[in-house]
Amino acid sequence: MLSRHRRKDVPGAVARHHASVRSRFSLSDLASEAVAGILQRPARSALTSLGTILGVGAFIAVLGLTGTAAAQIDTRFNRLTATEVTVEDTGGRDADRVPLAFPKDADRKMAHVNGVEAAGVYWKVRLAPGESVHSSPVGDGNGAVSQTPVIAASSGVLSAAKPHFVQGRGYDTFHDAHNQSVAVIGSSTAARLGISTLRTQPALFIGDTAFTVIGIFDDTKRMPDLLLSIIVPRTTAEQVWGPPQDERAKMLISTKLGAASQVAHEAALALRPDHPEYLRAIPPPNPKALRNAVSSDLGQLFLLLSIVCLVIGAVGIANTTLVAVMERISEIGLRRALGARACHITWQFLTESAALGLVGGIAGTSLGTAAVVGVSLHNEWTPVLDPATLASAPAIGLATGLLAGLYPSWRASRIQPVEALRR
Repeated sequence: MLSRHRRKDVPGAVARHHASVRSRFSLSDLASEAVAGILQRPARSALTSLGTILGVGAFIAVLGLTGTAAAQIDTRFNRLTATEVTVEDTGGRDADRVPLAFPKDADRKMAHVNGVEAAGVYWKVRLAPGESVHSSPVGDGNGAVSQTPVIAASSGVLSAAKPHFVQGRGYDTFHDAHNQSVAVIGSSTAARLGISTLRTQPALFIGDTAFTVIGIFDDTKRMPDLLLSIIVPRTTAEQVWGPPQDERAKMLISTKLGAASQVAHEAALALRPDHPEYLRAIPPPNPKALRNAVSSDLGQLFLLLSIVCLVIGAVGIANTTLVAVMERISEIGLRRALGARACHITWQFLTESAALGLVGGIAGTSLGTAAVVGVSLHNEWTPVLDPATLASAPAIGLATGLLAGLYPSWRASRIQPVEALRR
């Protein structure tokens, strides 16, 4: 009876034992299967992760170059705008009887103020009706340059504006002190006047007054209006045409970095301690709002471009993974027939796509960082990279791979073993 009982009960016990055992898929098995699936077709896997590499690389490069460019914008604003102070001659209540409030030694007085690099007084000269500008021994003499503005400026203006001379040089304090009839002009004005060289010692005639041209410049760091003007010494202009008439005089001050606000605060008192109300100093504008706006616009634009690159990479991973699922239907059916559950198939393909995304994220981070550093070195900039961005880039690649693999993994888990084995 015992043998009959055993023969009767054992098959049922075995059936119940097999029914209670469910297949398991450990993490080590999952990792090994994912790696095997990736290495099975290395060329396809490399091309699949290429989209993520380009997307993450563009993400890093775009944000890094945006930060670097913003830093350069800050530097240039500080070097130019934040080091320039303008002092206006208002005349106060005595404007009618005081046409020129700046003293004759205004340049020297401002030079003694701490933080000042150079300073000079200037104004636009009003020419009498019929007065024209022509040159000798060359020039057209047809009145084509009769509207060329004439600027009366002390030598300090040239020092503050920093024109780049292609021929000759600018005048200095000697010319100011001795009322020398000299002039400097921009290259475009020289071309209009027919002056191509200073070897012939050309002279300008403003009305009946001759000025020897001693310098021609083609660029200036400040006061770009000088490029289209004829600049003569302040003292000579006062002797020939008198004090300012149409426009009141101004002073251009070039300061050291960080000293502009303090110089603007002290300028009026340093120039006219007896009547500081005659002058009004204008400190450089604060470029913070403009810098922030430029940086924000650049960041938004380039971030959008990097997101587009990531989306393209994700579509590439999804497409390739889906094709791989279709090609591996027989493999999937065999795994299901041997006991693999649908969730196992899902996790296998999700792990493969996530691994491709992670590899692409790491490689893209390296590529983007190298691009930022390379561009910065080429332009002699200081590269600016946010550590948080670098740390999050591989995670972005991983997330991209996961999202791209959701649908193909779901499709793989829906494949029925019988239908797969029939193929």
